[in-house]
Amino acid sequence: MKDLAERRGVETEVYQPAEDSQLLAEAAVAHVTPDDVVLEVGTGSGYVAATIEQEVGARVVGCDLNPHACEQAREHGVEAVRMNLTDGFRDGAFDVVVFNPPYLPTDPDEAGDDWMEVALSGGENGREVIDPFLESVGRVLAPDGYVLLLVSTLTNLEAVRDTAAGVGFSAETVHEESYPFERLTVERLSRK
Repeated sequence: MKDLAERRGVETEVYQPAEDSQLLAEAAVAHVTPDDVVLEVGTGSGYVAATIEQEVGARVVGCDLNPHACEQAREHGVEAVRMNLTDGFRDGAFDVVVFNPPYLPTDPDEAGDDWMEVALSGGENGREVIDPFLESVGRVLAPDGYVLLLVSTLTNLEAVRDTAAGVGFSAETVHEESYPFERLTVERLSRK
């Protein structure tokens, strides 16, 4: 019984697959090829990475700041390492980088300090994690590599696209789905 209780505790510390995860996984399966080497930033439970590996056959590495997420992703067969964004990877290592970032706008006075809050909170404008990601991801991309980034209308898609353009990426919406309070898109970011 102790193992089950511990497992439930870990699951409350790790972002579990939801509609946004599924949308990103569908986009990745449609765009990634078996020869690609893929990085999933913020792998969480490992759902997206495992889906890409299983359905496409590409090699996928996951990373997450949350040690519980890395553990759970490994349990799902994903090679996962603990790190912040793309910090520890070598230049030009990946053909594709996929990311479902924390994007919910969060009042700083209401921000919590647990792992689920880290997985969900995008700061005041929803882009607190997206902006540094965009500034750093180009380094780990192969010359013809691209990014599949999940974006919510809650974070201001045009602001995300402007930041991407400012660091040398063009953006194209490749998947989208509407919900009662937001529209989710997957943006394919390619070097200009």
